Amino acid sequence: MMTLQVGKLALKQSGPLPLYAKVKEMVADKILCGEWRPNDRVPSETELVQLLGFSRMTINRALRELTAEGLLIRMQGVGTFVAEPKRQSSLFEIQNIADEILARHHQHRSDVMLHQATVADREQAMALNILPGSEIFHSTIIHYENEVPIQIEDRYVNPAIAPDYLKQDFTQLTPNIYLNLVAPLTEGEHIVEAVSATAQQSKWLQLAPHEPCLLICRRTWSKQHHVSYARLLYPGSRHRLKGHFMS
Repeated sequence: MMTLQVGKLALKQSGPLPLYAKVKEMVADKILCGEWRPNDRVPSETELVQLLGFSRMTINRALRELTAEGLLIRMQGVGTFVAEPKRQSSLFEIQNIADEILARHHQHRSDVMLHQATVADREQAMALNILPGSEIFHSTIIHYENEVPIQIEDRYVNPAIAPDYLKQDFTQLTPNIYLNLVAPLTEGEHIVEAVSATAQQSKWLQLAPHEPCLLICRRTWSKQHHVSYARLLYPGSRHRLKGHFMS
């Protein structure tokens, strides 16, 4: 990940656009022409205010709208980054659910049900290669596609690898994106099984009575470090896995 220099930014003379729209146009041009690449850290609000001479409100609106449009990712306490381009999902990839949904030209949103520090039980400790009773971060997030719940993401994170995890707003970005920025993924493991949902999970996913679910247990590593352990629960009627391989 590189931090971009701010000395060569210039606004186009693009007619009577509002100032925030001119800032958006300038930043988008840098990204779309490839000068600013995925995962690059872009200039901060303060740097852009000083460089362009506009108000913080103007710069903030431009960056917020570019984030909503999927060109930027903003992370509290970390910075603003160029977003990864959307990609097609696969059983053999570590998938980002927001990209998956947007690739279908649908809308993604999420509700954060739990976001806290806790202590690892034996299963979680084994998954993260730490001692039982160690502090870990725990989040539970419901992901929606066009307002229909399609996944419960129950994730445990190693604080040594992502110490600012609890500072992030996971209604604005996914844990997958954040963790891959702070600890780039080098290895992943999937275990897939059919399960029954609990009463709470059934309510969250709006399941029909006795509807089966698909559970993906995922562990990820960054080099030799265990990063996270996630249990991803899908309604059986709304999800399928697809894999492609060649011998």
